[in-house]
Amino acid sequence: MIRLFFYFLVVFFPFGLSSANDVVEVDLDLGEEINELCAGCHGEFAEGGKMGEYPRLAGLPVQYIVEQLKLFKDEHRQNMPMRPYANNRELPDADILSIATYISQIQLTTKMPEFDENTSAYEKLLIAKKVFNIPKVEGNIELGEKVYKKECRSCHGKKGLGKKNSNIPQMTGQYTEYMLKQMKSFASGEREHDDDADLFAEMSEEENQAIMAYLSIMDD
Repeated sequence: MIRLFFYFLVVFFPFGLSSANDVVEVDLDLGEEINELCAGCHGEFAEGGKMGEYPRLAGLPVQYIVEQLKLFKDEHRQNMPMRPYANNRELPDADILSIATYISQIQLTTKMPEFDENTSAYEKLLIAKKVFNIPKVEGNIELGEKVYKKECRSCHGKKGLGKKNSNIPQMTGQYTEYMLKQMKSFASGEREHDDDADLFAEMSEEENQAIMAYLSIMDD
């Protein structure tokens, strides 16, 4: 059994997963087991599906995944498909860090690597399952770059990859449809954004689409 031990980090304390000087145990075998249930919607490798109806989770920061699961459990973030799973019976707090850590460690690539003649068809198939690339999106890329650099880059990074040791998720490599839906939720106040709540209400649909167009070429 693979087990990791994380000493208390302040990033987890706000979400009730530990208190000062506690030791939080992470069981990656348990995380893999829980992921088998998540895979029904989010895919075997947490790649998401149905054009973003189920978002990509693979590679997101541990703290971000922990935070969102707690918000679902506390019903501060509303999502009907998550209700049967994000509750104390199906997902006790003690298990959250294990599934979050397991999913965060899944790495997806944007294209198939070059193979040598000894690579079997089965090996190629397994590698192909972890290839994930966002199709190019229509929109004003120059405008998207301008708005992204002004409003998003300081938190989400130069390449939109977020920050691993924080609750800031990547934007590059996430489904366009999902991202646009979240922007609307932020704008309406249905979902809370950590910084500048009025930002999304002030942005036009053209600007939102332009940002998506810009992000869609960043993982090529």
